[in-house]
Amino acid sequence: MNRLQLKWLSLLIVSTSVFLAVIDIFIVNVALPSIRQGVQGSESDMQLIIALYLLGYAAFLITGGRLGDHYGRKRVFIVSMLVFTFSSLLCGMAQTAWQLNAARFIQGTSAAFMIPQGISYIHILFPEHKERIKALGIYGSIAGAASVIGQFLGGLLPDVHWMVEGWRLLFLINLPLGLAAAALAGRYLQDTAQHREGRFDVSGVALLTVALFALVYPLIRGRELGWPLWSILSLAGAVAVLLLFGYDQQRKLAAQQNPLINIRLFSYKDFNIGLCAVLFYFMVQDSYFLINAIFMQTGLGYSSSETGILFVFQGVGYVVASLLSIPLVKRYGKRVLQGGVLIMIVSLLMHLVFFRAASMPKAVLLATLFFYGTGCGSVLPSLLTMALKSIPVHFAGAASGTFSTFQQTAVALGIGVTGGIFFSLLGDAPSPAVYMNAYQVATAVNIGFLVLVSIFLYILPEGQQTITEMAIH
Repeated sequence: MNRLQLKWLSLLIVSTSVFLAVIDIFIVNVALPSIRQGVQGSESDMQLIIALYLLGYAAFLITGGRLGDHYGRKRVFIVSMLVFTFSSLLCGMAQTAWQLNAARFIQGTSAAFMIPQGISYIHILFPEHKERIKALGIYGSIAGAASVIGQFLGGLLPDVHWMVEGWRLLFLINLPLGLAAAALAGRYLQDTAQHREGRFDVSGVALLTVALFALVYPLIRGRELGWPLWSILSLAGAVAVLLLFGYDQQRKLAAQQNPLINIRLFSYKDFNIGLCAVLFYFMVQDSYFLINAIFMQTGLGYSSSETGILFVFQGVGYVVASLLSIPLVKRYGKRVLQGGVLIMIVSLLMHLVFFRAASMPKAVLLATLFFYGTGCGSVLPSLLTMALKSIPVHFAGAASGTFSTFQQTAVALGIGVTGGIFFSLLGDAPSPAVYMNAYQVATAVNIGFLVLVSIFLYILPEGQQTITEMAIH
């Protein structure tokens, strides 16, 4: 095998990390009703299946990049891929909701160590600018395809009757791909230099992890338990720990001790505004799938496989719009993103009007989902670039890592807030009318979040972009 072939084979190997990480976010969304029945879980258990994966991802994403520098990217990639595969096996074997959620947290954590190695390998394998852009495009296309495939399989597999319950296949299908990726990485990936200068910010990781759990866990579990005192104290404690984390990072930066997050990033006003837009956008991103998947199956009576196929049209809309939007952003700037948010708002209003009965015309339903997907595809691919456009190039890596951590935390918050509102309105014995009311209120909340996104995009200056390469997320 010549060097050119080896380079592109290596790209496909490292791209398995983003494929598996993304597919395991989307594959559970449609299948939540089946998973809940399989493990006899509660509504909050189902929210945690998504949220704990994302919290593990968010808390360790920056550390994952640093670990690759310290021990070599090949070693970290292989070990984290094997851990991800093993945790997928644990998910597929889980007998209780607690076991499943513990395994999901391990999955998310191992994904946080896989993903940075893949992105770094692209920069190592493709030092020439045009080739790197092409490689990043392939990497991003694989991530986009994973989101569509995940929604399709998440609907299809729970209805499959095989040797095990269908919902378990959602996780067990990771095993052959994960093992093959680890074996091929061991055979073909080139190792990278190890840079052992500096220390890991262990206390920073610990503080951030505690703060995220203290914030998200009570939002999800507290509602179901009637907001006991511990949940209120946990939310207050989360604020205190976040403040302590900020102080800790500032102190370490002043002492040149290599903190987890470079606090100087927050001195850039545009970055802060961009992060506010990111916060509310991603609070909508996955909560949309959560409430729609449950409403379609439990409220409207669609089967799991029917729901998965319907969501594929949303994914197709996303892929088409994302390919078209990137060149448009270069010409029209943030107006493309503002238009995308407007499309999402209009589409959610269409959801409220048309999503009323399983007998609704399929053409209307598919067009509404496709329309929503085009809005997402017009916003998401360029949101990072907009948030980082005023950040100096030497801060690019730190800013991208901070953005990704913020992004995953926002998704978990959306699951807790919008999902919590949806489930709290359902009550113990919901009727079709109650399902409709809960769905309409939760969707209205997401519309409100998107209005806030449009406001932050409006006040975000156009400016000259200093970071032109988009990190894939």
